[in-house]
Amino acid sequence: MQTHLLLREYPRALALRPTVLEEAPSGVLVFKEYQGAESNRAIAELHSPSEFEDSKWRILNSRPVFGCLGLMTVQSECFVAIVTDCVSVGRIRAGEEVYKIQSVSFYSLSSSRYDDFIDPTPNNWDDDWDQPTNNNSSTLHPCAQLQKLFSVGNFYFTPDFDLTRTVQARTSVASLGVHSFDEHFLWNQFLISGLLDFRAKLDRKKQMDLDRGGFLVFAIRGYVGVEEVDIDHERYELSVISKLSCKRAGTRFNSRGIDDNGHVANFVETETVLYSDRICYSYSQIRGSVPLFWEQQGMQLVQHKIQISRGPGASQPAVKRHFDELIERYHSVSNINLLSQRETSTAGEAMLSNAYNAAVERLHSPLVHMVNFDLHAECRGGNYDNVSILLNHIRLTMDDYGYFLMDSTDEIIRTQQGIFRTNCMDCLDRTNLVQNEISRKALLSFLKQQKHDNLDYLMMRHSHLWAENGDGLSKIYAGTGALKSAFTRTGKVTFMNVLSDATRSVNRFYINNFQDKARQEVIDQLLGKLANQTMISIHDPISDHVTRQLTKRIKEYSHNRRITIFAGSYNLNGKSFKGELLDPWLLQHFRWNEEEPDIYVIGFQEIVELSPQQVMATDADKRKIWEQQIEKTLNTRSGTKSKYTLLRSNQLVGAALIVFVKTDIVDEIRNVESSIKKTGIMGIAGNKGAVAIRMDYGDTSFCFVAAHLASGHSNVDDRNSDFHIINEGLRFLRGKTIDSHDNIIWVSDLNYRISLPNEEVRMYAEEGNIEALFRNDQLIREMRQGRVFNGYNEGDITFLPTYKYDNGTNIYDTSEKQRIPGWTDRILFKGKQLNQSQYSRAELFTSDHRPVLAIFETDILTLDHETKTKLQKELYQSLSSIDVRSTPPPELPKRKNTVPVNSFSSSKLSDSYVDTLVDITFDGEYPSPSTDSKKWWEDGQEIPKADKSRASNHNPFEDDGFVFTGGSSSSITKFPSSLQSDSEWTPLSPVSYHGTSSFDKLQTESNPSSSNSNSNSNNNNNNVSSYIGFWNNRQ
Repeated sequence: MQTHLLLREYPRALALRPTVLEEAPSGVLVFKEYQGAESNRAIAELHSPSEFEDSKWRILNSRPVFGCLGLMTVQSECFVAIVTDCVSVGRIRAGEEVYKIQSVSFYSLSSSRYDDFIDPTPNNWDDDWDQPTNNNSSTLHPCAQLQKLFSVGNFYFTPDFDLTRTVQARTSVASLGVHSFDEHFLWNQFLISGLLDFRAKLDRKKQMDLDRGGFLVFAIRGYVGVEEVDIDHERYELSVISKLSCKRAGTRFNSRGIDDNGHVANFVETETVLYSDRICYSYSQIRGSVPLFWEQQGMQLVQHKIQISRGPGASQPAVKRHFDELIERYHSVSNINLLSQRETSTAGEAMLSNAYNAAVERLHSPLVHMVNFDLHAECRGGNYDNVSILLNHIRLTMDDYGYFLMDSTDEIIRTQQGIFRTNCMDCLDRTNLVQNEISRKALLSFLKQQKHDNLDYLMMRHSHLWAENGDGLSKIYAGTGALKSAFTRTGKVTFMNVLSDATRSVNRFYINNFQDKARQEVIDQLLGKLANQTMISIHDPISDHVTRQLTKRIKEYSHNRRITIFAGSYNLNGKSFKGELLDPWLLQHFRWNEEEPDIYVIGFQEIVELSPQQVMATDADKRKIWEQQIEKTLNTRSGTKSKYTLLRSNQLVGAALIVFVKTDIVDEIRNVESSIKKTGIMGIAGNKGAVAIRMDYGDTSFCFVAAHLASGHSNVDDRNSDFHIINEGLRFLRGKTIDSHDNIIWVSDLNYRISLPNEEVRMYAEEGNIEALFRNDQLIREMRQGRVFNGYNEGDITFLPTYKYDNGTNIYDTSEKQRIPGWTDRILFKGKQLNQSQYSRAELFTSDHRPVLAIFETDILTLDHETKTKLQKELYQSLSSIDVRSTPPPELPKRKNTVPVNSFSSSKLSDSYVDTLVDITFDGEYPSPSTDSKKWWEDGQEIPKADKSRASNHNPFEDDGFVFTGGSSSSITKFPSSLQSDSEWTPLSPVSYHGTSSFDKLQTESNPSSSNSNSNSNNNNNNVSSYIGFWNNRQ
């Protein structure tokens, strides 16, 4: 597992080379910068030891490192992530040791600027996630926050087995190979995917060489704890392993509920393992956020108000995906819902709980069950012993699900046939308490079946592990340790425990409101979810050719579908719904075309009166009334063929955006998000600003924006400024902006007016002279001069100005202010495939504005990813035998042929070559074998030295099929030649790296001219061989 990180100064390259181990290392993994135009490329090469010339390399890190997490581009520079420190957590089973990552360094492939950065320890990091610091330099490392994330102690890895899977899952997928990881729990998947693709293209032997070198590290995030216990004079290892999913990862208030792919926030798979030389017992549970679209926006004080952002119809496809995957993984699922059931509960827990129960009921699945247990009500006053009520209720289900058990011969005795999925609001405190009790009951039941007694100490250590597990997971998601952990740890609650929980709650408030946004960005960066972030791929000319062919043949694995979009905008002037039919607006287009729109996008402005009390908050009640009227209009139309479902809606004080889609296409729409941007009163008030909704329909992205810009006839510059603030400042998750999308439609009151005198405007309007008015429209002028909406289009305006009328009439403003009529209500669009077929206004009289509408047509691209992958493999296989490289890779200087030597251990065959021509045969007595407490090279005995006088050039391979080693006939040993491998290497015998080595002295004596050339490396103690010898000496 240990390797040395080597550096070649020019041309710059990094390499991982195994340290001296008992078995010969398998090769050297080299990383180099790709010199092409693409910044998301790197070069990786796997060299056999005989091909690798170490004379031009030096050790970069003074200590051994523990492998590579992958590569990442940061600020247009490619970095290699190296695990520089770790600590053993313990052994899960025989041959399955787990390590906790303590520090990770990021080394640039193009610059030496960050080579000397000191890895800060966890204690040296401050709590400010916005301003990374480094004590070694005034220059900030671009990856400082990623280093900080890895150093906090909740990332784990192992070189021995697949840590992303449970014991039961590992036994069932053993045939899939060493790299069949569960992508839900592989946290460095984005970093290492390019290297896994590189590995997949190697031949089988080189794949084995790469794996034996331990170069690639596969990390999980969560908690791993191991305790050694005795049960009836038999030694056991008790482990608790929690793996946090990286699919919807994030911090407490930034990651809630479910996404369109069925992944939920804070999803954790926890396994309790009890192992001895006779048996291996395992019991798994899961936790995860309530699988609905819900959120808690704004400053989170005492009560965290829950908002369910999608209705049942739009949520059910994602809910079904979630439970379908759980059933595929675990066979049967029993949901333990710990949310409050009281309607008077704070934050709306009962509302969320009722919606959850309804969603599960709509599944109609016999494999998904629901158990509701209001833990706060049942255990009021800290009486957590009442959890036994829940355990009695689920006792039969626990018996049906069982547990996993395997004997010492790895024969599976029984498997777990179902799983408990526990949730509360955050899936932290209440959830961990209940999961601990379920795990405890299952373990006790198994041990009593095995006739074991005296289990008090085991249960105490079990509770300790689960308390640590709760604290660890809580720190990841909420920033502090778990509440109620005292009961989990000791089985009782004291007054001091209550005070401790109160302190943690206050700390959570600060962290969640002031630090989590920055932490979320770091997590998204690690997972490759930021805007414009791309995976580093390993340069391969064949792959480049395949990519070009795939682009040309895209029609073979994709299909297009034409859809219709209705877009409308209506400024309500604060007026409530008064019973006026919406048909003239929402159904007007059916006069000319019977085609039913696939998507309805409705934007409102001033949906509430913009009073001083309203501008600082959002009242959603009026929006919900309009949603109901829109749904009624669409779904009760005479002759309708399709039903419409509310996909998403959101509101910024007066601006609201509502999206309905055909019910039968909901399943094809993913990644629906909403965001707001305030522009009123220096960005503080929401009387002006925008609300946006984005989504992916197939593989085509859409963004819809409902904005209300600055008012006032002459305030053109303010309106321009509002546009740029919205366009540049409105952000979705992962850093996506409005311009990140294929198709964009604004349904807004942009407030641009007509730059003509009032009388003249009214005269032209009365005459119907739209051309004269249009020539003086402020928005058209600003767009032509490139000040706003660059790249956007607007359909031909063939209707009269939509603002401002006397309420309930067709008469322009006759009030004292006599406002000049104008086209304030507009629909603008941008998209290569977006075509507008209608643009008009509707005659509704609720407001002093008239609503506008537009009909768009566009093509939706949907990729068949399975077909694409199949075609990609076929193309690669067909081209792999053809040399398509424009220039061959540079040949590294090759080593001289080497001669085999005696091993220092007579009990183990050496199947490798030596890294030198020097014979190191030892004529004296062999030292006694070393132990963990006694090492022969540390007790004053003479260390074997190389004897250059025994150098030999003869071919050691003989005709009888054996290898003869040794420089003299008296010390000849025969090894089977089949054990030899030219891809393996054994270093020199251990020598101290302090001062000049014996080998260097011999070289100087035999070749004085080489003394000067070697002096620099000797003086700097930076020679690769001497370092390797030194670290072998220290192990």
